Amino acid sequence: MPENHDQPSGAEPSTERFRTEPERPAGGAQPESSVEQTTRIPLVQADLELGTRPNLPTNGQKPEPQKPEPPKPEPPKPEPPKPEPESDAERTAQIAALPADFSAFPIGETQAIPRVPAEPSGWSGALPSDPEPPEADKKRRGLIRAGIAAGAAVGALALLYVGDLALTSGTVPRGTVVAGVDIGGLDETAAETQLREKLGPGLNEPVELRVGDRATMINPEQVGLQMDWTATVEQAGSQPLNPFTRIASLFTTHEVAPVSHGDREQLVQALEQVRPQLDRAPAEGTIRFEGAKPVAVDPVTGQAIDMQAATDEVLARWAEGGAVRLPYTEQPVSTTREGVQRALTEVAQPAVAAPVTVRGERKNATLSPETIGASLRFEPDGAGGLKSSVDLPTAIGGVEPQLADTIKPSKDAEIVLEGGAPVVRPSTDGIGVDWNKSFERIDEVLRRPQDRVVQAIYVHEPAKFTTDQANQMGIREVVGEFTTNGFEAASGVNIRRVAEQVNGAIIKPGETFSLNGHTGPRGIPQGYVESGIIENGRPGRAVGGGISQFATTLYNASYFAGMQNVEHKAHSYYISRYPAGREATVFQSPSGASIIDVKFKNVAKSGIVITTRWTASSITVTLWGTKQFDVTSQTGERTNPTEPHEEVVPPGEPCSPSKGAPGFSVNDTRTIKDLSTGRVRTETQHTVYKPQPIIHCGAPPPLPG
Repeated sequence: MPENHDQPSGAEPSTERFRTEPERPAGGAQPESSVEQTTRIPLVQADLELGTRPNLPTNGQKPEPQKPEPPKPEPPKPEPPKPEPESDAERTAQIAALPADFSAFPIGETQAIPRVPAEPSGWSGALPSDPEPPEADKKRRGLIRAGIAAGAAVGALALLYVGDLALTSGTVPRGTVVAGVDIGGLDETAAETQLREKLGPGLNEPVELRVGDRATMINPEQVGLQMDWTATVEQAGSQPLNPFTRIASLFTTHEVAPVSHGDREQLVQALEQVRPQLDRAPAEGTIRFEGAKPVAVDPVTGQAIDMQAATDEVLARWAEGGAVRLPYTEQPVSTTREGVQRALTEVAQPAVAAPVTVRGERKNATLSPETIGASLRFEPDGAGGLKSSVDLPTAIGGVEPQLADTIKPSKDAEIVLEGGAPVVRPSTDGIGVDWNKSFERIDEVLRRPQDRVVQAIYVHEPAKFTTDQANQMGIREVVGEFTTNGFEAASGVNIRRVAEQVNGAIIKPGETFSLNGHTGPRGIPQGYVESGIIENGRPGRAVGGGISQFATTLYNASYFAGMQNVEHKAHSYYISRYPAGREATVFQSPSGASIIDVKFKNVAKSGIVITTRWTASSITVTLWGTKQFDVTSQTGERTNPTEPHEEVVPPGEPCSPSKGAPGFSVNDTRTIKDLSTGRVRTETQHTVYKPQPIIHCGAPPPLPG
């Protein structure tokens, strides 16, 4: 019979005790002994015939917790008699008598089975129903499991790390790349071989250097650049010990710059030679004209190579292939693109929109849009924009010829020779246009869409050198004169041309005359031709050759006129047709700038007029004025002689043979007596001449004997 026991709150529902023996009478019931304790079995939720365990999931999922059914009330029963204590044999018999088929038991209830004491075999014969473990125990067991897993993972990684370290020992670190060549994982010898095979063939190719949008090439062999393969591999280093670095090397690369050697000074010189192709001067924005059409020119910043940093960059990257970008400094400009556009629309375009009329006396002139465009000048205004101005000579040149009939130029007085004596030709005044006043408001006129008119302002133009001034110059006699002879035909052409330019030159008291300044550039456009010169002691040819003979003649004429020597230079090599220590040369740059000049100052009380007389074999220069000085010259002995050396000009090169001449030193002393005061002074000039080499064309002559 089922027994109903008092259950505390939250206890399991009532259970039934299974016995193999008949129930004891109620009157003879005995209390249970300790061996008759029972174990509670949870309610069975599924049919036992399905072969499933009670309360266990069939799909591997945790079963939903079952809420216990509330106990059913039962009528009170009389207290049964306490059963007699059971023997071990009885308990064993009870277990053995358990039915094999549980289908007869009611589902949804639990039955009480006597507890069987634990045997040495470890099985108690009872199904445990331990209460749910506390939350702290769950966490503790979870931490233990996680610790075990982490320890296993760390151990595995440690084994992998040690194995990887052993396998890669003595090799280049993984992911190492040199100029695009992967050498990671190779030993040093193999890595060096790999670099030689991949990079070596291209190392003799020209290296492109680039600065901004400019580029040029250099030859690495010519500047002494060489690769150091061993040092490059060594620079990659050894295998890292840091495990994180080793893991990262599986997914990343490490660039190593090639190590090269070169002559730094030689490389700097090479970069200096190509620098003009890479540097760029800053260019301010401006406006240019294509005929009468204005075109905006945007500003461009400048760039200048940082030479030392550029040298370092070439040494580090020349072997990597591709262009080497050199570091540079940017040179700013003050104008902006917006400022240039503003000047284009507000100034340039209105200026050439229509011609400008210049009103003259009895005749008008037209300043065309093309001439306006050619005369407009633009410069930065300091605020990003441009300010304009008009170049007056250009504008005047466009309109003055149209008004030539209304203009009468003035004419200066002249002093000329007539009948072997100086004569004054009178000056005449003229009438001209004051263009500065006429174009004073031209900028305003050029901005107007209409009424574009300028009034020409005429003025009286007196002669700059009047007849009275010429008569007061006191030019009436020869005060200095000199003649040189002997020159080739081409040199004679140049001497004649310079004589024409100098003839009639007037030097007022206190003024300084400059030969280069008076003639200006002496080139083919000015009527000069190619002629013989002395260049580095060897005969040569150049445009304007022979001018030094005129310079020597002029210098001597001023020397004997008592003029003050301001500048002159003797030839480096003595020329026999000139007086030793009393001669001069001149030289100009290709642009006409003065380099070596003849200058003298008029220290006389009268003016000086220079006249020239040329013949096919001689040139004479005469200075006219009022004689004030008496001049004598004394040339000293030639000292410190130096013998010439021999030079051989290779066959095929231009050559003019020369017997050469020895070098020497000489003093020239000038004695000047002032006729008005009787004062005498002396000046000594020391000159050193180099030996003129002996020139052989082709092979030198055989030695005697």
